[in-house]
Amino acid sequence: MQSIRDLLTSARQRIPGLDAQVLLADVLSVDRAVLLAHPEAIPLVEQADRFGAWVERAAAGEPIAYILGRRAFYDRDFWVTPAVLIPRPETELLLEQALTFAKSKTSLQVVDIGTGSGALAVTFAALTPHAEVYAVDVSAAALAIARRNAERHAARVTFAQGDLLTPFLDHTFDLIMANLPYIAADEVPTLAVSRYEPTLALDGGGDGLDLIRRLIGQIPRVTRPGALILLEIGAGQGAAALDIAEASTPPLPIFCSITPDWIAL
Repeated sequence: MQSIRDLLTSARQRIPGLDAQVLLADVLSVDRAVLLAHPEAIPLVEQADRFGAWVERAAAGEPIAYILGRRAFYDRDFWVTPAVLIPRPETELLLEQALTFAKSKTSLQVVDIGTGSGALAVTFAALTPHAEVYAVDVSAAALAIARRNAERHAARVTFAQGDLLTPFLDHTFDLIMANLPYIAADEVPTLAVSRYEPTLALDGGGDGLDLIRRLIGQIPRVTRPGALILLEIGAGQGAAALDIAEASTPPLPIFCSITPDWIAL
């Protein structure tokens, strides 16, 4: 019989120590602090076996979020599967901009394009009850996860399956959020992230901006005066994205500077 200390010592030879602790804590349904406080405790055989199997998966490169089936984002946890991109901390910066914008509004029409797990739409809806929030994704499998997350967090979000803004071209919005694929197509297969996360959520076409370009072309049809558009982009894509916005018909007004990871129009 192996103790918690034994299991973690063995696992650390294959994966980072923190990952090992997170996995074992989940197997045992305890906080990580319990592992540290009681290293002599002996898990059940089936618990040790499950932990060993999870360590093997993690050592092969599978993301911890997919092994556990969840990922923390902003102030809550979200269900995730290989059907959706794992939410990143960078996207929390985009969310914070959206929440700041919402503070001065008494009502809002909001849409999240390419919602994936629903992390943006669900968190925003949960924290901004006066907003009417919509979300769209081309993937039915992703939408199933997003709906589960909306139910989990009691967030009112209207979901639709479709390409970019197509399902909502008869709506108008005060706020548009989008974390679309922005990696160049020929670069995707070279990245470790492509081994497990969906290509559909990574491949942004020839220069990585194909979907951004198409979305910006749709935006003038659905925005209200003073609307804010928040787009997550790759580092180094800011100037090109601004050129696309300025070349749209009519040109989109730029009233917020860019960062390496997102652009506000």
